[in-house]
Amino acid sequence: MDITPEKTVIGFIGMGVMGKSMVSNLMNSGYQVIVSTRTKARAEDLLEHGALWKDTPGEVAQASNVVITMVGYPSDVEEVYFGDSGILANADKDNIVVDMTTSSPRLAVRIYEEGKKKGVQVMDAPVSGGDVGAREARLSIMVGGDRETFDMIVPLLQMMGKNIVYQGGAGSGQHCKMANQIAIASTMMGVCESMRYAEKAGLDPETVLQSIETGAAGSWSLSNLAPRMIRGDFEPGFYVKHFIKDMGIALQSAEELGLEVHGLTLAKSLYDKLAGQGKEDKGTQVLYTYYQ
Repeated sequence: MDITPEKTVIGFIGMGVMGKSMVSNLMNSGYQVIVSTRTKARAEDLLEHGALWKDTPGEVAQASNVVITMVGYPSDVEEVYFGDSGILANADKDNIVVDMTTSSPRLAVRIYEEGKKKGVQVMDAPVSGGDVGAREARLSIMVGGDRETFDMIVPLLQMMGKNIVYQGGAGSGQHCKMANQIAIASTMMGVCESMRYAEKAGLDPETVLQSIETGAAGSWSLSNLAPRMIRGDFEPGFYVKHFIKDMGIALQSAEELGLEVHGLTLAKSLYDKLAGQGKEDKGTQVLYTYYQ
């Protein structure tokens, strides 16, 4: 398949914090994009700039060569892919579908297998990098599926990300994202505790950051989220509720693999408490308030 802008119409389902920026980057690269989301108002600015609207995932699939999904939960993924008005029932043979939602590895394999029966090429390609990475087209993209399809869609993925790595067969992208989220879970606790310790010791946390973020303690979370914590900015680059979802998937997958994940278990328990306080729609950096 020729996936140049002249030959390809992209369908994109999901207009969340990251999805809107990803669509904008595709459109800025010259692609015609057809969008759909539960709340049409979320897509209005994109429609004003040339995106086209369809009411259902199936209609998006019928009008597109490549369909990308970026929705919230595994249940949302199932809804957009299966059923009479879903993607798989309406995509043409040899078309490509790419689920960029962070979802269940097991579900990714199921979608791949169902797609194969219909001649549809299915990839799982979850991302990391948050709202900033999506806006600046420098997401890390972790891809599972057939290698031949991966090689075909790399130029398209490069419109949205910089670090694009093929991980293996179907479900491998999702397993990689689980590894990513497990690492982040414990790191977020460390970042919050580090900044609160600095404050308790009477230090300026911004000055402390200057010393530690480029050393052995350095991490994406420290450099990008600690400044937000210090400013009291808890608006979402990535929602608490979605991180809890991810951690739940990772815990289930780890259990299936026979692996104990103590840091992940503790982090999820803390985020569950924050959600119980009504902070599920805040950014993950709101964990900082737990230590105040």
